[in-house]
Amino acid sequence: MFNTILLPIDLQHPSSWDKALPAARQLVEAGGTLHLLGIVHDVGNAWVASYLPKDYEQRALEEMKASLGDFVSRELGEMAGVTTHVGHGHVAETIIATADRIGADLIVMASHSPDELRTFRISSQADRVVRHSPVSVMIVR
Repeated sequence: MFNTILLPIDLQHPSSWDKALPAARQLVEAGGTLHLLGIVHDVGNAWVASYLPKDYEQRALEEMKASLGDFVSRELGEMAGVTTHVGHGHVAETIIATADRIGADLIVMASHSPDELRTFRISSQADRVVRHSPVSVMIVR
């Protein structure tokens, strides 16, 4: 069992948490903490960002925080030891940085079934986290 588990989720894609959330709940020990992480993707391009409202990123971060709170109420009910975090930027880098910041001893995350061509061309976020994480990573399919 683990004391501090990080579970990155994409609220718009239930496949990112529908199997990973039950697994993380089973692995967190009594008195431990399950940390849910929602990530607001970095726009990544100044030209694209120039077309967005000035407060776009701040609003997106606030909306993510509120949505995570709603998710916890709906999916985890009265479970003690749940904390939410909102990250911003590159997905894999944000997951690893958050795991380091909270002292996670396990990262649990969902991943699509392997697809060699897609993995070769663009790689998956889970693959990047597994390759670069200093802590154990459990991939749930």
